[in-house]
Amino acid sequence: MKRNIEAVIFDMDGLIIDSEPLWRKAEIQAFKDIGFQFTEEMCIQTMGMRIDEVVHYWWKKLKWEKPSEKNVIDSIQSKMIDLIQKDGALLPGVLDALKLLKEKKIPIALASSSAMILIKAVVESLDIKDYFNVIHSAEKEPAGKPDPAVFLTAARMLEIEPKKCLVLEDSKAGMEAGLNANMKTIVIPEFGTSPNWVMKANKKLNSMKEFNIELLY
Repeated sequence: MKRNIEAVIFDMDGLIIDSEPLWRKAEIQAFKDIGFQFTEEMCIQTMGMRIDEVVHYWWKKLKWEKPSEKNVIDSIQSKMIDLIQKDGALLPGVLDALKLLKEKKIPIALASSSAMILIKAVVESLDIKDYFNVIHSAEKEPAGKPDPAVFLTAARMLEIEPKKCLVLEDSKAGMEAGLNANMKTIVIPEFGTSPNWVMKANKKLNSMKEFNIELLY
């Protein structure tokens, strides 16, 4: 049987690394530094978005005067790098999936909403950089997820048609970006959750431990 999928594109936050709790910690602390009582529920509202879009989203609602949005972004990213280096860990099943794809000679891309400085911190601290043929950040795109640009660029860099790419995602914005790119999209939501939006995905897995080569057919 001929394989339909010729490449796999991984999201990073919440898919490769359990970074969503780290993002929440970093955002809560950064907003506390400028005088706002930020909550986990507020963080969840912008999950999957680029950090500049997250900060701008809250600036429009909270309208602080100082520091600048850029300073808040830098503060969150700096806190994130510290947390990744201290507490970052691969999610269960990720390494096995990467090894399996590499063994089958299937090209792999990483396409993340995170800035390249954070992607670099993750792939280096978790020692997985060499598994990826392409690493791409949405910071280089006009818009972040749910806009499909980050996935379409990754497919172009892999030189593979979008419809022959499989996207692995954990967030609603990421799932929508994959579907908007006309790619088969599998969602692995945060452990223990089963949000309604997952039903729009082509398939849902409970964890990356369920990943297998049959998903590429």
